[in-house]
Amino acid sequence: MTPGRDTPFPGILDPGHGRAGGGSRPDIRLEPIGPETYRAFLASRTGSALGAGFLQCPSWAHVKDAWRPLLLGWGPNPSAGQLHGVALALLRQFPGTRKYFAYLPEGPVADWSDPGVDAWLDPLLGSLRQAGAFAVRIGPSPAYRRWSAATLKARTGPGARVTDVLDCEVDPLGTAVAERLRARGWHRCGDHKAGGGGAVGGDGDAQPRHVFRVPLAGRTPDELWAGLNQEWRRNVRRAQKSGVEVVVGSAADLPEFYQLLCLTERRDGFRLGRDLGYYERQYAALNAEESGRMRLYLARHQGEILAAHTMVTVGRRVWYQTGASADHRREVRPSNALQWAMLLDAHALGAEVYDMRGVPATLDPADRSYGLLRWKLGTGGEAVETLGEWERPLPGTTNHTLYRAFQTYLARR
Repeated sequence: MTPGRDTPFPGILDPGHGRAGGGSRPDIRLEPIGPETYRAFLASRTGSALGAGFLQCPSWAHVKDAWRPLLLGWGPNPSAGQLHGVALALLRQFPGTRKYFAYLPEGPVADWSDPGVDAWLDPLLGSLRQAGAFAVRIGPSPAYRRWSAATLKARTGPGARVTDVLDCEVDPLGTAVAERLRARGWHRCGDHKAGGGGAVGGDGDAQPRHVFRVPLAGRTPDELWAGLNQEWRRNVRRAQKSGVEVVVGSAADLPEFYQLLCLTERRDGFRLGRDLGYYERQYAALNAEESGRMRLYLARHQGEILAAHTMVTVGRRVWYQTGASADHRREVRPSNALQWAMLLDAHALGAEVYDMRGVPATLDPADRSYGLLRWKLGTGGEAVETLGEWERPLPGTTNHTLYRAFQTYLARR
């Protein structure tokens, strides 16, 4: 797929295929669409209101180059840009077959409050089946539960977990969407590990189920500053007094960012499994789609880069995606300086929310991963449990057999 070309993907058949359960609507057609039509919808009033994430932008297909991309849209006249929703589906071939696993990361981009979900979801599944998919994974956008930073700070302790804290805000839309999906044969990834069926089960998602978000809408920079806890404010001041300089870098700085990321992985005991080429593709693809969509922020001290964080912007949403820092001179707090600068820039861009992406579900200070949640709690935002990712095999004995084999493969990883 080439940026800027509005050429439909071949091989996707009749948009009405697969409609079931009385969900057909004459005003909705599902068709392959080109990237320009897709991007125009995301930028429209209707599309922007759906709050698409960067993983559903056409540019993301260039980042995941081992997957075959499909751009689909539905509405009264998709090819003419009359759309109600869109989807980037990534297809990965199952070894030894001509079948594909279809993955819609944090998608499709749809109005999940519409009770007539079958009118677009069934045709979407039918199109993916005709494209050779044996199973589909989606990531609905509604939230499920939210916890304030203050609430979680007060509930830390041995063995404690975020999901055990009942003092939370439950999103009625998220609850309704979960019920609708289960009634249609979908299961939440990981639920089977915890006995199945419940809204909260084991986390088997590829994207983080628990994220941390800082609300920006209606707040001034002074109010954002006041929202930081005392330790964060002290650390930002320390960075400023120590002479830490925050600048926006370029593609030429990605190798140094990657070196810092490798250091961070070894120090903190995690492994993202991505090489430098992944970040170079991401930076090139996202910024080719829209200048400044992905930024690389650098914190310099005495001429040396001590920390580097990436930020992605789509519409009125901003994400802190990946952070890395050096092992030395940590006392000058470069990462706090970076995040404060990124928060202010996100606010200046008119973003409604600053999404700090994934956090662990543990509230146990003895758990090594708790440090990441503790750090993000200091911004005064909220932890959000999303609906997570949902899967289902497509109709047919072969598809169900392949799906069972696929689940066995994932369980052994």
